[in-house]
Amino acid sequence: MILMQNQQQKEKETTMPKAPIKETIHAKGFDISIYTTDFENEFISLTDIARYKSEFPHDVIKNWLRSRETIEFLGLWESLHNPDFKQVEFDLFRSEAGLNAFTMSPSKWIERVNAIGIVTKAGRYGGTYAHSDIALEFASWISAEFKLYIVKDYQRIKHDENSRLSLGWNLNREIAKLNYRIHTDAIKENLIPPDLTPEQISYKYANEADLLNVALFGKTAKQWRDENPGKKGNIRDEAELKQLLVLANMESYNAILIEQGKLMSERLILLRDLAVRQMRTLDSVSTASLPLLPQGDKK
Repeated sequence: MILMQNQQQKEKETTMPKAPIKETIHAKGFDISIYTTDFENEFISLTDIARYKSEFPHDVIKNWLRSRETIEFLGLWESLHNPDFKQVEFDLFRSEAGLNAFTMSPSKWIERVNAIGIVTKAGRYGGTYAHSDIALEFASWISAEFKLYIVKDYQRIKHDENSRLSLGWNLNREIAKLNYRIHTDAIKENLIPPDLTPEQISYKYANEADLLNVALFGKTAKQWRDENPGKKGNIRDEAELKQLLVLANMESYNAILIEQGKLMSERLILLRDLAVRQMRTLDSVSTASLPLLPQGDKK
């Protein structure tokens, strides 16, 4: 039994997030570490928060976990976010929480209920971390005043982060526009016969733009508009930052393919392959976000 428990603990440690510290909150002279594995869900150090109250942060965290209110809160959070949450084990903890003989630790909670909201980390940035929802609840238990200082600096970090993301998104949007000019010049020089009408030329441009849309997004601009009648802008305005970066590269590559005399059906396949390869290199974006290539558009 002990051997099995040790093996389970070892497996849990190997799957535990190992990302480096992303940011640091500064609150009343205390540094509180934050890390993330997906740049969406952030985990804040309970160990650092607990140091505000005691030189023995591990004991502070265990005392917090003994409370019935804490167990109920953690159970509700897990039930909302964790499909593998062990409800039966949780019900046992809830019935015992608050009793004098009841004890709880982060590792015990994680192992018994298969929790994902709290994690323990070893190494340089070791300690107990919790999802920001849980960490701020813990901070309230430590000190309402201290929590306000944490929230204030945390909001500063999020504001700075959003500003950087916005700048990066707009930069890549402009890169995509500049590359599109190169792309359209190649179409004008290589694909448009002199006797085409202005309407036909415009239609040709639309086809080439939609070739890229289909290769990257799996749909044409019109299909996107039909699916999103209430949204302003176009399919590219709704694109993610990584998609725009790949789109810029696709536009340059398509211009080269056009100059080589490749047929549209050939270019669609080559552009799709390029999109998949480049999306795979972007570690924060899964290739699962790329839709399947519509079979009807290969013609």
